[in-house]
Amino acid sequence: MVHSKKEKMEAFGRFLDILDELREKCPWDRKQTNESLRTNTIEETFELCDAIIRNNDNDIKKELGDVLLHIAFYAKIGEEKGSFDIADVCNTLCEKLIFRHPHVFGNDSVSESKQVEQNWEKLKLQEKGGNKTVLEGVPAALPALVKAHRIQDKARNVGFDWEKREQVWDKVYEEFGELKAEINKLDQDKMESEFGDLMFSLINAARLYKINPENALERTNQKFIRRFNYLEEHTLKAGKDLKNMSLAEMDKIWDEAKEKGL
Repeated sequence: MVHSKKEKMEAFGRFLDILDELREKCPWDRKQTNESLRTNTIEETFELCDAIIRNNDNDIKKELGDVLLHIAFYAKIGEEKGSFDIADVCNTLCEKLIFRHPHVFGNDSVSESKQVEQNWEKLKLQEKGGNKTVLEGVPAALPALVKAHRIQDKARNVGFDWEKREQVWDKVYEEFGELKAEINKLDQDKMESEFGDLMFSLINAARLYKINPENALERTNQKFIRRFNYLEEHTLKAGKDLKNMSLAEMDKIWDEAKEKGL
């Protein structure tokens, strides 16, 4: 259902009124702080990401509501401290969007999304109090796989990239060879270092071929879960224990799962 702008504003106002009342009258909501909400915020964000991967619109809608609640809750706490409120959050965002889109709100012109991304990085460096280096804007707390992709993307926006994407495979093979050499020596520290280099180069390859490595890995995670659950279920039905089965026996059931499209 598509609502009018008036209906959207009324719904948002209703939501803020309910949050105000909860903050005043609910013992649990009343005692929450930025610190106490933080862990739940991370959890809700991951649940939203899971719903997006599953492409479940109803779940995306519900999880967006949970994330929105946390955003408004932090703003409510800021209001109580006299620091900022939800209007400040919205206005700050609006000003940032206007400043970073001169091709929409100004006189600049662009012909493709790549130019928009490159301009975005330049404008971020120009902002008062903004990032002073290209990679400064990459959050330190990001998971390593996501962080690697973001680092490479930011470097690309200032021209640090392969001339042809096919060139990345030479780097992947090079890193794989270096990892194999260290594995033969069984030096744990160097093996870990080279394994990281190999993963970084594979993430680079994914970026160049417009594959989101986080999404790709999660698809494989879910595929493995489905097939392993099938293996476990059929093993139990047969009155067997996975620990007592041979790898060949397990592979046979695993292949059945693959044939069923799991």
